[in-house]
Amino acid sequence: MNSNVVYSIVVPVFNEELVINETYKRLKYVMDSLNESYEIIFVNDGSKDKSGEILKNICNKDKNIKLISFSRNFGHQVAITAGIDYSSGSAVIIIDADLQDPPEIIPKMTEKWKEGYHVVYGKRIKRNGESFFKRFTAKAFYRILRMMTDINIPVDTGDFRLMDRKVCDALKSIPEKNRYVRGLVSWIGFKQTGVEFVREGRFAGETKYPLKKMLKFAFDGITSFSYKPLKLATYIGTIISVLSFFYLVVVIIEKLFTNFTVKGWTSIVALNLFFNGLMFIMIGIIGEYIGRIYDEAKGRPLYIVDEKEGF
Repeated sequence: MNSNVVYSIVVPVFNEELVINETYKRLKYVMDSLNESYEIIFVNDGSKDKSGEILKNICNKDKNIKLISFSRNFGHQVAITAGIDYSSGSAVIIIDADLQDPPEIIPKMTEKWKEGYHVVYGKRIKRNGESFFKRFTAKAFYRILRMMTDINIPVDTGDFRLMDRKVCDALKSIPEKNRYVRGLVSWIGFKQTGVEFVREGRFAGETKYPLKKMLKFAFDGITSFSYKPLKLATYIGTIISVLSFFYLVVVIIEKLFTNFTVKGWTSIVALNLFFNGLMFIMIGIIGEYIGRIYDEAKGRPLYIVDEKEGF
């Protein structure tokens, strides 16, 4: 580890050829203005476009730039983890390459770090350039996650944050495969605070987080920090059993003491379909937890590095 580096900037990259030069330009301007030593670590997460070539060219021109290239796409959270693993700064700042999180906020984060905070996260007070669906689902997810966990994970925050070296070292000791980094940082603890900012639209290109990835990310966040979905099966099963018992008593009384007979196979089939669907949902939730246990048990490394530049 190079102890002279004050700041390590970790930038995960996946198919960002249209924006990467602008990202480098703005990051360099901000970091130069701090007048302290720094390194920018780009993690090429198996890009299929020209992101890797562009980053190599930047790396060859600027000694502050380092590049890690994966053998394939391992995912955003794993790319962040790799950047932290190879960082050497006293503080590590994570920022996406798409420029939705403005690099110009970094000096505010470093000020808070110098005041004694170990984690300074970016808190989004407004999200520009995103659809109503994305804004609504993101807002709902953060609040559901907070409701379902005992860990205080700040709402409306992403991975854009500054972390002290001691936080990064603690994070490196956690070997989880299905990682939800912002949750792990909250779980680690230490002195944390936020810096508010307006999240901008993408500088260029399309989002690399389609609905399928968003759902997987949401499941990782919930299953990593809560057992409440498993308890849900117990609660629903108990309620249905109690209601069914009372209904059975009513049916027996009607059969023995009245001439009334319950009719209608359609309603019975509908109820069967409803409860069968409910059971499959519960089995699916249990499967999500078992699948993650299986991932942990395999013991494979989080990522495979193809090549490194600048180290």
